[in-house]
Amino acid sequence: MTTVHAYAATAPNGSLEPFEYQLGPIGPEDVDISVDSCGICHSDLSMLENAWGISAYPFVPGHEVSGRVSAVGEMVTHVQVGDRVGLGWHAGYCMTCDECLGGHHNMCSKAEQTIVGRHGGFADRVRARAASVFKLPAGIDAGEAGPLLCGGITVFNPMMQFGLPPTGRVGIIGIGGLGHLALQFARAWGCEVTAFTSSESKTQQALAMGAHDTLNSRDPNAIAGAARRFDLLLSTVNVPLDWSAYLATLKPRGRLHLLGVQVEPLELSQFPMLMGQLSVSSSPVGSPLAIRRMLEFAARHQIAPVTEHFRMEQVNDAMEHLRAGKARYRIVLDRH
Repeated sequence: MTTVHAYAATAPNGSLEPFEYQLGPIGPEDVDISVDSCGICHSDLSMLENAWGISAYPFVPGHEVSGRVSAVGEMVTHVQVGDRVGLGWHAGYCMTCDECLGGHHNMCSKAEQTIVGRHGGFADRVRARAASVFKLPAGIDAGEAGPLLCGGITVFNPMMQFGLPPTGRVGIIGIGGLGHLALQFARAWGCEVTAFTSSESKTQQALAMGAHDTLNSRDPNAIAGAARRFDLLLSTVNVPLDWSAYLATLKPRGRLHLLGVQVEPLELSQFPMLMGQLSVSSSPVGSPLAIRRMLEFAARHQIAPVTEHFRMEQVNDAMEHLRAGKARYRIVLDRH
């Protein structure tokens, strides 16, 4: 038996306190990761607060793990003890359903989420199935890798999934934890990139991170002036907007893709969608193949999150920093 030292909350929105639990014998397809660092995603905060009604307590957050392999099961072949690896939202897949066999593991109805019904990476060790553990390529800074395993793949997946051409025009709505990564990926993809933001300071930062242009997201005239401009809009916000106004900025056959999670129903006007053959869609993270390609792409183009670092024992300060909206742009907890 292996004792794991973690940080857990015992009630919704509770403080994260030292917590120990035991890992049983390692399974044949399992990988144990000695955690070096773990990013904090807004989903960790949502789960801590039980905002989605699926949290179980004691709750150990953390699904943007970077570390080294400490043990492997007898059937694991693609990583070995000592390898630098990462773990994201999923900790395992059934590997036999149509979605898994078709390469869409992120759509597996029996997929195991790293922090749903199991303990996550705010700990010194975490266990996952081999297919969800990824060797970090050379050129990826392990201390900055965690946010790529959730935020990075979330914004990369639609670019790959929908065959975005490098001549495309892309608008990024919201320049935060997801949006600042989307800017970098879309720019490296070859696209003309526009950032939608209402913050003057973020306007300058967006341009520095790859945007060719910016638009004030609170100025209806500015949005109206971008009519029929974009092939793809990636929304990274979790609040309702005037979606009809944003749909009007799409070219015919354009797509509005929602990545930020909002609980309110969408208000959309169908007629403009019909006339322009527009699409509205959404997606969760990405398949193992998409994650592997995302990491290779990030290494090749030197794409990295902008991070703020806290020590693991400062986890409550870090969560409050995120809750207050002060994160610029991703928070990482370091064990060492």
